[in-house]
Amino acid sequence: MSLQWIAIRSKPRSEKIVSSELERKGIEVFLPLIKKRQQWSDRKKWVDFPLFPSYLFARIELKNSIFILSTRGVNTIVKFGDRAIIVDNKVVNSLRLALEGGYDLHQIKYFTIGDQVKVIDGPMKGVLGIVKTKNNDDNRLVIKIDALQQAVAMHINSEYLEYIKG
Repeated sequence: MSLQWIAIRSKPRSEKIVSSELERKGIEVFLPLIKKRQQWSDRKKWVDFPLFPSYLFARIELKNSIFILSTRGVNTIVKFGDRAIIVDNKVVNSLRLALEGGYDLHQIKYFTIGDQVKVIDGPMKGVLGIVKTKNNDDNRLVIKIDALQQAVAMHINSEYLEYIKG
C-alpha cells in the first residue's frame, strides 16, 4: 500500500467539515490550524482558523481519490495538469512539528522571480514592478521606466505586494 499526501481544496469555510467527513471515511487528514483572537461586538475569543484557507491534506492511495472527491465540502484535488500534486511527507511533518511546538505561523504571499506585481500599501502604493530576487519576506522589486529605458530596484516586504495576472 503506497499512501501519499495530497492537497485538497475545500469549499470556502468548509475545511473542518471536510476534515471530519474524511476521518469518518477512515482517511488520514491533516488540517493545519492556527489560533487567532476574534473580536465580536460584545466579546473576544480565541478561534482556530486554517493556516491555508480552503486547503487541507489527505494521505491516500492515489487510485482511491474518488473517495475524496465524493466527500461533502470538497471542491477539488489540487492538480498540476491531470496529476494530483503529491505533498512530501517531510513538509507535512514540518508543519505538524511547528504547530505542536507553538511557533507563531502566518501565511505570507508567495511570489516567484519575474512575477509582475503592484504595490498595495505604503509610500509606493500603486507602483507596478517585477520581482527580481527573493529572500524570505523581503522581495527585490524592480521598477522599469520604459520611457527612459532605465530601471531601479528596492527591497519591499511581500505583504505590500499583489500579484498581477499577466
